[in-house]
Amino acid sequence: MVGVTVDSPRWLSPDELRAWLPLGGLLLKLPAALDAQMQRDSGLSHFEYLVLASLSEAPERTRRMSELAALANGSLSRLSHVVKRLENRGWIERRPCPSDGRYTNAVLTEAGWIKVLASAPGHVEAVRALVLDALSTQELEQLGAVARRILDRLETGDARNSCPG
Repeated sequence: MVGVTVDSPRWLSPDELRAWLPLGGLLLKLPAALDAQMQRDSGLSHFEYLVLASLSEAPERTRRMSELAALANGSLSRLSHVVKRLENRGWIERRPCPSDGRYTNAVLTEAGWIKVLASAPGHVEAVRALVLDALSTQELEQLGAVARRILDRLETGDARNSCPG
């Protein structure tokens, strides 16, 4: 088109590429490894475990479905399917929110609490073996700071070059 200029891409420098490629591999391999451990040891997907664990840490073991959706990266549909599976196993109940009936709460049942308690040790050991034990105290602090900064950008949409589309 006449008069339209296209900015050239901001290609990665060799240093940026050396940092990005291992991170990309980590983003693919770590979730798969955590999911495999959870399936093998507890018969849960890693996401199912995260939902149960999130409820176990909430006051009265209860959260609004919309709060839990943040675990599903905002997908209420994905969360709804997972909660239905967990309900069928007797680990979660859905109840109307007593303070605002427009909302639905997910509540961890006693059986769900027992499942979390049984599943947590294997998960914690996998997290230690796969990530934490490989890092020094200083590296662990840096990892947390870097992860929080990236998550903040993702959650606020604050990226210089947001993806087109």
